[in-house]
Amino acid sequence: MSEQVAIVGSGLVGSAWALVFARAGWRVRLYDQEASQLAAAAARIADNAGEMVRHELLDDAPSVLGRIESRARLEDAVEGVSYVQESVFENADVKRTFYRRMDAVVGSHTIVGSSSSGIPASVFTEGLACASRCLIAHPINPPYVIPLVEICPTPWTDPSVVDRVWSLMSDAGMTPVRVTREIDGFIANRLQAALLWEAFRLLEGGYASAQDIDRTISAGLGRRWAFIGPFETIDLNAPRGLADYAARLGPGFFEFVKQGEPAQPWSDDVIAKAHDECRSRVEESELPARQAWRDRRLMALAAHLNRARTEIGS
Repeated sequence: MSEQVAIVGSGLVGSAWALVFARAGWRVRLYDQEASQLAAAAARIADNAGEMVRHELLDDAPSVLGRIESRARLEDAVEGVSYVQESVFENADVKRTFYRRMDAVVGSHTIVGSSSSGIPASVFTEGLACASRCLIAHPINPPYVIPLVEICPTPWTDPSVVDRVWSLMSDAGMTPVRVTREIDGFIANRLQAALLWEAFRLLEGGYASAQDIDRTISAGLGRRWAFIGPFETIDLNAPRGLADYAARLGPGFFEFVKQGEPAQPWSDDVIAKAHDECRSRVEESELPARQAWRDRRLMALAAHLNRARTEIGS
């Protein structure tokens, strides 16, 4: 029997999750307290499903879309489901209020995963009846193309719940990673934060333009990172592997890091500089079209990686 899941919060992340689970063959109930959001989500999901078909990431869009139903009441959305993916606004107070409301209506065996991108689940689940069944299941948007999902328990999450969500996400075609204990930002956004801080420092110091810093990633480091991570990258970049790389280049890397100033908030001036340069390339009115372009490129990359995995049998 297929899973039945609820998505609560139908914005960009929530609607993307709906496609993930419906693609896996599961019945999906999509809830939002704003009726207009639900209507917009339905149109967005249909458009994205069509693009996935064009990139050979989906065979039958009508069947997938037919497994997604909107619900106007939270009680109707979560009744009888085995899993809830919470994707409401990224604010601790908003989440606390919403979880208290959900705690009153969610089933006694239902697991709740949060799409929170940086707030640990203990911040908004402490004291709830469902607390032992709550954890983080943080995706990289859009999850129907980017498979990573970070699974991070609270101090009171039942270990069997972590295992259950790991299996559920794997069955849905995602690539789960286990964060063993809570830390603000989890793994992906802490890595992203470190890179962004250095990028802003380089821009503020006048070492390169924002566009050239972006190109350093998109035409350089990012090409490798699309299929191997930083540890495997350096493991393959020295004759005898990672330890050899560390012996050869570790001291030099440490010198780079020592040259950095202590972390400071991004200044208004450097934010304006980066923003103005971005707007010189893509006007604000063109951002939705550029976002759609990004998603199509991600789909093309996903299709390529799928073929590559088939060719090497992994």
